[in-house]
Amino acid sequence: MTSTPAVSGGCPMGYGAQAPADHHGYEPFTMEDPFPAYARMRSEQPVMFDERTGLYVVTRYDDVKEVFEKWETFSSENAQAPVRKRGPQATQIMTEGGFTTYSGLSARRPPEHTRIRAIAQKAFTPRRFKALEPLIRENVKASIKAMLDRGDDHGDIVADLAYSLPTVTILTLIGEDTSSVDTYKRWSDSRAAMTWGDLSDEEQIPHAHNLVEYWNRCQEIVARAHAEGGDDLTADLVKAQSEGGEISDHEIASLLYSLLFAGHETTTTLISNCVRVLLDHREAWEALCAEPKQIPKAIDEVLRYSGSIVGWRRKALEDTEVAGVAIPEGGELLLLMGSANRDESRFENGEDFDISRSNARDHLSFGFGIHYCLGNMLAKLQAKIALEELTSALPDLQLLDGEHISFRKNLSFRVPEQINVSLNAH
Repeated sequence: MTSTPAVSGGCPMGYGAQAPADHHGYEPFTMEDPFPAYARMRSEQPVMFDERTGLYVVTRYDDVKEVFEKWETFSSENAQAPVRKRGPQATQIMTEGGFTTYSGLSARRPPEHTRIRAIAQKAFTPRRFKALEPLIRENVKASIKAMLDRGDDHGDIVADLAYSLPTVTILTLIGEDTSSVDTYKRWSDSRAAMTWGDLSDEEQIPHAHNLVEYWNRCQEIVARAHAEGGDDLTADLVKAQSEGGEISDHEIASLLYSLLFAGHETTTTLISNCVRVLLDHREAWEALCAEPKQIPKAIDEVLRYSGSIVGWRRKALEDTEVAGVAIPEGGELLLLMGSANRDESRFENGEDFDISRSNARDHLSFGFGIHYCLGNMLAKLQAKIALEELTSALPDLQLLDGEHISFRKNLSFRVPEQINVSLNAH
């Protein structure tokens, strides 16, 4: 077993022999191109303690999968905890505003997680997703038409398509007003920044106000479902409660709080990354234009090669080890799925993008084990419809300035700011 840094209060301090000064090029909050650093860590130090974040960074496929699987040892309780501690002003704003939520499912542990997920899973039915398909397709077509109608031959896949599409979908799913896309995007940006960002105390203040508004709205949606009923996911959860399902209003609101973020933020990024990566690999884009039936397989390869979420956290509940490296009780881990998904011990030529890859579905971008993403089918459905319509309407779409795309600073989410394209419409 490899020696580990000393710990104080469960948080390792200093790194001794565990992490070299250059950290193999790994920069926790920089997402422009983290993959060379990931490859060096997999090769040279697959479990590295990063004293800048206080996290043990795990990079190999088998190790990441094993940690996800061993939920009794590696708790999910820190999955939604702020990477940077909330400052006193933000804490006061959120306390006085009645902000009491933490997680829908991803940070909960059995038996609580098991109980709530069983009820939520019954509401996430194929019937609900199927009912949304015409709306999704109609919105994609409308977005493409709006780009074409501008007549300037240019578009931004993020702003013109991926920004609003999943948000409208998820708002419809839960029975919320679809005119509030910008409001939910603002709240979601604040949630990402407060939880996975690197903010000063002062920078946290406006985000704290946004999160109070966001949580209050989630509670209002639950109250409205009790009063009015309806044919949507929230009404389904309230109905399950009235029929004896063991789930409280606070837990339903917490599910909405998580779903309204995870259900669109990562799908916006998935759609954006699908277009970005496929256009950057022209032969793959042209293959899909010629044979749209390959699109679902291509989406899994994008999820493997350039997933929306590249890292997720866990906490050791006892002294343990990963790949021979000792992890003390209370030690926190960052599982780099973005690295695991390119591990050549699992994916041959893992650094190459290949839509014919036979095992692309083995990626870990939706997690693994009991916390596997509940909304994965809806995310893939939206990406599939977007690619079907884009390859049909705009087969000559071209990526512009692909080498200059910027990504938001974040510990876990790899979010492109813009995907500029030439429509090349005839």
